[in-house]
Amino acid sequence: MAHAGRRIRGRAPTGDYWPGFVDAMSSLLLVLIFLLTIFVITQFFLNQLVSNKDSALDSLRSQIAELVNQLALERREKADLQATILSLQDSLAAASAEQSRLAALADESAGAGSRISELESALADEKKVSSEALAQVELLNQQISALRRQLATLEAALEAAEQRDREQQVQIADLGHRLNAALAQRVQELTRYRSEFFGRLRAILGDRQDIEIVGDRFVMQSEVFFDSGSAELNPEGRQQLDKIATAVREIAADIPDEIPWVLRVDGHTDRNPIATAQFPSNWYLSSARAIAVVNYLTSKGVPERRLVAAGFGEFHPLTEGTSPADNRRNRRIEFKLTER
Repeated sequence: MAHAGRRIRGRAPTGDYWPGFVDAMSSLLLVLIFLLTIFVITQFFLNQLVSNKDSALDSLRSQIAELVNQLALERREKADLQATILSLQDSLAAASAEQSRLAALADESAGAGSRISELESALADEKKVSSEALAQVELLNQQISALRRQLATLEAALEAAEQRDREQQVQIADLGHRLNAALAQRVQELTRYRSEFFGRLRAILGDRQDIEIVGDRFVMQSEVFFDSGSAELNPEGRQQLDKIATAVREIAADIPDEIPWVLRVDGHTDRNPIATAQFPSNWYLSSARAIAVVNYLTSKGVPERRLVAAGFGEFHPLTEGTSPADNRRNRRIEFKLTER
C-alpha cells in the first residue's frame, strides 16, 4: 500500500504540466501566425512599391526616348536650314553677278550705238576707196606675174649652179684624196728624214747617258747646256750645239724644198718652282732656254725659218717622280723634226 501510495504521488505532477505545455504551444503558434501575417502584409506592400517604381522608371525611359527623337529631329531641321541658307547665299551671289553683267551689257549697248555710227562712216569711206584698191590689186597681179617669170629664171640658173657645184664637189673630193695621198707620202718622207736625223745626231754626239730618244723627239738633259736656274749656254752646251747644227744643215740639204719641215726646240723644267726677277716662273725659264738654243743654232747657219722655240714649264714631265734622278730627267731640251 505504501508502494502504491508512492506511485500515485509520483504521477500526479505529470498531469499538472500538460495544460501549461498546451498553452505555451498555443501561444507560440499564435505568435508564428502573427509574424507570418505581418510578413505577408509587408511583402504585399513591398511588391506594390517596387511595381510603382518600375512604372515610374518605364515612364522616364519613354520620356528620354521621346526627347532623343525630338533632338534628332531638331538637328535634321538645323542641317536643312543651313543647306537652305547656303543655297540662298549662292543664289544671291549669282544674282549679284548677273546684275553686274547686265550693267556691263547696258554700258556696252550704250557705246554700241556710237560704234555703229563709226562703222557706217568707215564703210562709206571704204566704198570710196574700193575702186582705187581694185586698180592696185590689178597692178599687184601684174607685178606678181613678172616676179614669177623672174623666179623661174632664177630657179633655172640655180639648178645650173647646183649642177656645177656637184661637179666641183666631185673634183674637190678627188683633189682631197690626192692631197691626202701627197701628205701621207710627205709624212712618210719626213719620218724617214727624222730617223736619219736622229741617227746622225746619235753618231755625232755618241752614246751618252744624258741623251735619249723618246718617240719622235731627241731628248737631252738641260745640264748639258745650262747651269742650274740659268738660260745662258755653257761651253759644253755650245760644243754639243755645234754638232747638232752640223747635223741639221746636212739633213736640210737632203730634204726636198716642197716638204714644210721645221726643227722644234722644246724647253722643259722640273716641278721645283722658280721666282726670280729674270724668271718669274718655270714658263719663263723653259722658254728662255729654248730661245737661247734656237738663237745659237741660227748663228751656226741653220735657217731661221726652219726653227721653232717652245716652252712647256713643268707641265709635261717624262716621269711623275720627284726624286733627284726624276727631276734631272724632266729638266731637258727636246729636238723634234716635224711639219710646220
